[in-house]
Amino acid sequence: MNRLFDRMDRLSGPLLGALGLANALFALSFLAVLFVAMQSLPAHAGETCRGENVLDQMKRDDPASYRKLMDEAAATINGDTLLFRIDKPGLASSWLFGTMHLTDERVIDLPVKAKQAFEGADTVAIESTEILDPAKAQMALFSKPDLTMFTDGKALSDYLTAEQRDILKDGLAKRGMQLALVDRMKPWLLTAMVALPKCEMDRKQAGASFLDLKLAQDAQREGKDLKGLETIVEQFDAMASLPMEFHVRGLIDTIALGDKIDDVVETMIELYVQGRTGAVWPMLRAVTPEMESDEDLAAGYAAFEEKMVHVRNRTMLQRATPLLDKGGGVFIAVGALHLPGDKGLAKLLADAGYTVTPVYE
Repeated sequence: MNRLFDRMDRLSGPLLGALGLANALFALSFLAVLFVAMQSLPAHAGETCRGENVLDQMKRDDPASYRKLMDEAAATINGDTLLFRIDKPGLASSWLFGTMHLTDERVIDLPVKAKQAFEGADTVAIESTEILDPAKAQMALFSKPDLTMFTDGKALSDYLTAEQRDILKDGLAKRGMQLALVDRMKPWLLTAMVALPKCEMDRKQAGASFLDLKLAQDAQREGKDLKGLETIVEQFDAMASLPMEFHVRGLIDTIALGDKIDDVVETMIELYVQGRTGAVWPMLRAVTPEMESDEDLAAGYAAFEEKMVHVRNRTMLQRATPLLDKGGGVFIAVGALHLPGDKGLAKLLADAGYTVTPVYE
């Protein structure tokens, strides 16, 4: 494994532990409204994404570790598909589909059976319908400004060491940003911005719809009943509930990663289009040796997973069941990382009395 990490130039670094790629991706989720708002900014010429799959490197350079990772992924319940059929006696079939909050064509292009399920649904439920109305969502956030900005007289710099401040200042400068202009911004907001590959930022800024937004727009255009399972404020509250130290470390590590974030996102996209959601957490652990040795890191990661995945899964279940029980015919589309595992949404639905069947292409 040492050769692999050397060749990857420590690709993962502490990012995948302290912040976790999942953290960045969930940030992309609950910051969807900001991406919609960015469409009003001047568009840049689209840049080609340039990422390499880190698992391809592992398979080539350390096949034993790769096989171990794949074995663990295979043992993850509901971790090998993006689509599930939900049945209950007396109800029409409904569907659970995992999304990725990106504009990449591979993500936007729905699998055939998922597309058929969407077209046949009367109701579509996504994480938050507020992505369709960014002005309304922003007004909701303005009612709780402490979720996005420091309102207590402090600034981000107050939580940084001198070394961290230098790293952040230099990293922001490379992205055309000045620390002084964002110093009042909460770190999770900045993290989402810098964790986004430039090619993805360019596409969003030019007006491209990410998958969840496209599904919402298609549902509205086709006259489907569109429902939200969360609010933007609830999503921000969940992120804000984690310790400030966790967020600061995640921001600094993300900045330090630089352009290598493209490789991380590329790996996630390729896993996503293959439906291999169960490989995500094993991959994070495999490329993050710090996870095993740093107790604070492990604790922060566990808290993140509980707050941003498990708790939200239970909320989504609670709000989805009345829609399902009304008659069925519902297409539920939420971030793919909410689906697999013993505490995943697919398992929670099965535990609630529904017959949940994986659907493969």
